[in-house]
Amino acid sequence: MTKPVETDPARPETPKPFVLVPKAPRPQPAKSHSGRSWAIVGVLVLLLIAAAGATWWYAGSGGTVRYTAAAASRGNVTRTVTATGTVNPVLTIIVGTYVSGVVQDVTCDYNTEVKKGQICAKIDPRPYQSVVNQNKANLDQAKAQLDKDKANLAYAELVYQRNAKLAATNAISKDALDNARSALDQAKAQIGVDQATIEQRRAQLEAAEVNLGYTDIVSPVDGTVVSRNVTIGQTVAASFQTPTLFLIATDLTKMQVDTNVSESDIGGIKDGDKALFTVDAFPNRTFEGKVTQVRQSPQNVQNVVTYDVVVSVDNNDLVLKPGMTAANRIVIAERDNVLRVPSQALRYSPAGLAGASSRRGVTTRTSANGTRPGQVYVLRDGKPVAVPVTAGLDDDSFTEIVKGDLKPGDKVIITEQRNGSGNNRTTSAPRLRL
Repeated sequence: MTKPVETDPARPETPKPFVLVPKAPRPQPAKSHSGRSWAIVGVLVLLLIAAAGATWWYAGSGGTVRYTAAAASRGNVTRTVTATGTVNPVLTIIVGTYVSGVVQDVTCDYNTEVKKGQICAKIDPRPYQSVVNQNKANLDQAKAQLDKDKANLAYAELVYQRNAKLAATNAISKDALDNARSALDQAKAQIGVDQATIEQRRAQLEAAEVNLGYTDIVSPVDGTVVSRNVTIGQTVAASFQTPTLFLIATDLTKMQVDTNVSESDIGGIKDGDKALFTVDAFPNRTFEGKVTQVRQSPQNVQNVVTYDVVVSVDNNDLVLKPGMTAANRIVIAERDNVLRVPSQALRYSPAGLAGASSRRGVTTRTSANGTRPGQVYVLRDGKPVAVPVTAGLDDDSFTEIVKGDLKPGDKVIITEQRNGSGNNRTTSAPRLRL
């Protein structure tokens, strides 16, 4: 509202202009940035909680659940120990040489069928034959010396008898009689020396003949030559160590597999266990043998301890060769025609119960007779139904069911799949080694 201006009638004045003065703005309080940040964080947390709850609800109850089931059946459950080994003959004879010399002849080769006493190689016998001849001559000399000393003994006896008669008539002195008696005694002793010399020379001759016989390398057994390490003209030296000339397998129709079993598996293996193995030469054929020996001697290679388990096998068709590598499966436990389910069925639990099932499995123990409590889910009317069972032997693929409300043909659930938003979910409790 404009206030009127009073004027003096006697003095006219020029009216002052009307000026509007703007008001100064009120000071505003400073805004808090920390409060805005906390508000944003709170909103994000609420969104995450809501998203997690929606996801949990959808995963637990939303979507389509499909179960993968397998039928309980009757069959065999077999637990095995796997190991590698080498095929070898049951008995391999090493044929060497006792004497040194030049190989003059070789009559046996690889795969030669030999008989006991058959000559396989020959070392030059001439040096040893000369030693035999020399010892024969020494023996003949000793025998001739014996004949000579026998003649001397006969003469010494005659002299002594004559002197004894003369001494009785005092025709000779007593000293002459004593000399005759001494000569007779010496002649008798010389006969003993000659006989001992003959025995010594005879022993030397026999030793020389033995060395001469060793120049013939003969087979000590009936068998098959699997290795030959000598050729004609080769010089063999037997001064410190007997060189190996041949390896002879006594019977290739009987073979054995020397298997290296780890110390963690050796406790379950015993004599008489059945063993199955394959070789690379016949991948589609399974050979069957039997454990005949579990050797006590450990083998330590780079701190890995193994034990040698001998598996005997028939090789009548001679398809197994010495040195083949065998992949062994030794059967340590077997159940025939028993009710069985896939081992994965005992590890399955519905969604949301896998953790509880795992915790229950931790406290489960195997009883003294090898059984343990368990639980499988059977698909009945499209829904999983828990069935308590007693499990027995487990071979990693199937598990024996000793007791429980289960019969052949029941569909036991292995896994489940929840389909939603294009995602598949499989629920299975972790496997526990009991």
